Amino acid sequence: MNSLVSGARGRDGGVMVTAAHFLPATRVRHLGPNWYASVMGTSVVGTAGAALPLRLPGLREVCTAVWALALLMLLTLLTARARHWAHHRDQARAHLLDPAMAPFYGCLSMALLAVGGGALTVGRDWIGTGPAVALDTVLFSAGTAVGLAAAVAVPYLMTVHHRVQAAQATPVWLLPLVAPMVSAALGPLLVPHLPPGQPRETLLLACFALFGLSLLATLLMLPLVFARLITSGPLPLALTPTLFLVLGPLGQSTTAVGLIADAAPRVVPAPYDRGFAVFALVYGVPVMGFALLWLALAAVHVVRARRQGMGFAMTWWAFTFPVGTCVTGAAALARHTGLAAYETLAVGLYGILVAAWLAAASGTVRGLLSGELLAAPRPAPVAPLPATVRTRSGVVR
Repeated sequence: MNSLVSGARGRDGGVMVTAAHFLPATRVRHLGPNWYASVMGTSVVGTAGAALPLRLPGLREVCTAVWALALLMLLTLLTARARHWAHHRDQARAHLLDPAMAPFYGCLSMALLAVGGGALTVGRDWIGTGPAVALDTVLFSAGTAVGLAAAVAVPYLMTVHHRVQAAQATPVWLLPLVAPMVSAALGPLLVPHLPPGQPRETLLLACFALFGLSLLATLLMLPLVFARLITSGPLPLALTPTLFLVLGPLGQSTTAVGLIADAAPRVVPAPYDRGFAVFALVYGVPVMGFALLWLALAAVHVVRARRQGMGFAMTWWAFTFPVGTCVTGAAALARHTGLAAYETLAVGLYGILVAAWLAAASGTVRGLLSGELLAAPRPAPVAPLPATVRTRSGVVR
């Protein structure tokens, strides 16, 4: 857990919007895959804003600008991570073998997918529909492939190499399992741009299969996280924000079934096309209810941690993307039910998302300007040795 905790203290190196290719190679030695969470959190501000059931003057333009920022951040981090692998392969392998860092490889997949989906959602306003479709196709394909690889490789490493214990369970373990759910939610955006017939139906049902893959894997892992909280007490202060990661599979799965239901007519044969719309409500309503319960529980833990001295950490980015998926999930339920309650919920959650993004982004910028986030992790404190005592038998204890 040391590497994650050190990163949460603001010492796990990384680059956000800075020009990574101008930095010395030594500055990216401690750059971990957890930094892709900043891309996810920024991109979802744009896409979730576009999904809101209201139209404010200038809102879409702002959302498009935020998406462009996320695209720039993604390109910067991809460049920096490439230099990391080229010059510091020992550290990159250490990240894979670190049970606290390896799950963050799911963030690479979700960053690619989030920016790709944003290209079709809002980016097309600036770059055009054709380039947006091409960009999303590339990023969706790459993100889905990386996500499926992470969903297999990370649990395998946890089983064979990491040797983790139940008391070490944190919501971070969910990250590689949620990545296919992001594919399931964003894949339907590409369906109308495929040739009619089998290509469209194949992609849509593949997204539904990814939904099932991620959902069942999450249902296996989530009880471990909850049991750890109940039996071992609260998470360390720096890790407390990761409780919000549980909202990711909840909000994203609700979004996924809603978007699949939107795309199903004239793609899936009747009566199954209408069945998707029914399932979107039967599944989405109770899951969104549980998401609100978990949001309240996580918020109480964060308030407690804040009172006990929790300062800014890179884990604050956990406040952003998961809440954003709840915004899009509530917006999907608003479309399918027509209820003003879900519209109000989506707008309220979006306000929380924007506030969380401002807090995480400002803290990150301050850390980058001070150089603290680019420095090596602090070594773990060494406990003092017990005093030696000479016994009657002459043995030193």
